[in-house]
Amino acid sequence: MADDWRVTVTLHDGGHAQRVVRSLRGHELQDDVRRRLGQGVAVSADSSRIFLYAGTADAAREAERVVREVLGEQQLPADLTLDRWDALKQEWVDPGTPAPDTAEVRQAEHQRLIDEETRQSLMHGQAGWEVRVDMASHREAVALAERLRAEGRPVIRRWKYLILGADNEDQATQLAQAIEREASPAVSPRIQPALFSHYGPGQTGEVFFPKL
Repeated sequence: MADDWRVTVTLHDGGHAQRVVRSLRGHELQDDVRRRLGQGVAVSADSSRIFLYAGTADAAREAERVVREVLGEQQLPADLTLDRWDALKQEWVDPGTPAPDTAEVRQAEHQRLIDEETRQSLMHGQAGWEVRVDMASHREAVALAERLRAEGRPVIRRWKYLILGADNEDQATQLAQAIEREASPAVSPRIQPALFSHYGPGQTGEVFFPKL
């Protein structure tokens, strides 16, 4: 399965980084070595390090072998490390690091995402999620909006449509559940990422309603 893998080459003498990059990009490699490196390996560099990115473990290890050969031919000492991208931790880790899939780990990742959504909402002053409700009638929309406001829930009403902003997906889910308890059984609140910058967390303002 395709994934993200990285070979990091740390040259003892950073002045040769670009020379190695040129070699790895095929200018100085023999045809068989160029084929081994493949077209699916991306190469980048900074002042003293070279990075090779591959889509599979096999491709990354082959790229590691190729770069070792290039370094040996050019007599350039360097340290090489192989990492894989851990989507759960959002960081590069050693390939031998186990990737546990437990309820605790999933909950921790979910909480990390919720915290990040909240941080983004507060930083930009805009609700990142919203709950949209298409009420059966104007009368019911007015009544529900009044009840929600009385509970301290900011809500925007336009004709028979209601919209409530939330800092994160969990908060939006809780709002939807509250609406379901208060509205008629036919009402189905829709939870979605905020489409328009119409208000910030806890604020009301103008909003344009596309089709709900």
